Amino acid sequence: MTTEISTQRAGGLALQSFDDAFRFAKMVAQSDFAPKDFKGKPESCLLAIQHGSEVGLSPMQSLQSIAVINGRPTIWGDAALALVQASPVCEYVREYTEGDGEQLVAVCEAKRRGYPQPTVVRFSMADAKKAGLAGKSGPWSQYPGRMLTLRARGFALRNAFADALRGLITAEEAQDYPTQAVSETPATRLAEPIVVRPQFEGGAREPTAVEKARLAINRARSLDDCDRLRDLIRQRHAEGVLTDAEQDDLVDLLKGKAEIIPAEEVTA
Repeated sequence: MTTEISTQRAGGLALQSFDDAFRFAKMVAQSDFAPKDFKGKPESCLLAIQHGSEVGLSPMQSLQSIAVINGRPTIWGDAALALVQASPVCEYVREYTEGDGEQLVAVCEAKRRGYPQPTVVRFSMADAKKAGLAGKSGPWSQYPGRMLTLRARGFALRNAFADALRGLITAEEAQDYPTQAVSETPATRLAEPIVVRPQFEGGAREPTAVEKARLAINRARSLDDCDRLRDLIRQRHAEGVLTDAEQDDLVDLLKGKAEIIPAEEVTA
């Protein structure tokens, strides 16, 4: 089994092996550079680094740009925009607002190179009210224009550049989802059917099967969890829910997680 971890693409510190990455994660987790949610959690730091490397972020960029919101890995909106703008398939991303007050609408146009038309997403105050966001304490009350822009951006970038973001949603969007207490194991969570809810204009949706699998792997806490998840991933592939590439990617991620667990037991 290879222990190589891919974190060289975005420049900065190059971590050549799993052991290098885990030592670095432990160092960061004990330092003042660790975001509060990663403080004292080297395994979370390592998974953030791996998630970031898959979309082209360096280790330190990953720690600052990847966040776990309501148990789900996400990326901050400004980092998502930076990744897309750096992609060779991005021709342009334009953001602007129309109207004001109750008629305020944020618009994001994302043009993929070689496509005849840009992906255009509009997110209005009416959409925010329908979603129960308008007037919420915090940024939605203080900076509604900015929050509308981030929501339109998240939908547009995911629709036009899903390959660049690899299924990550924006942290700002994830923060607005209600927190639900869950007691089931990671394996049973992956086994849940995917329920598609009505979409807002621009594509609000439930997590995909791949995203649910990544979250379940992130939450695995024992080798038994990993074994059950491996069986479920193979079952989903056999059912046609996962493609060959998606299955391979998830199995590789699961191998990395399985290697972390013994390390956690040694350091506990």
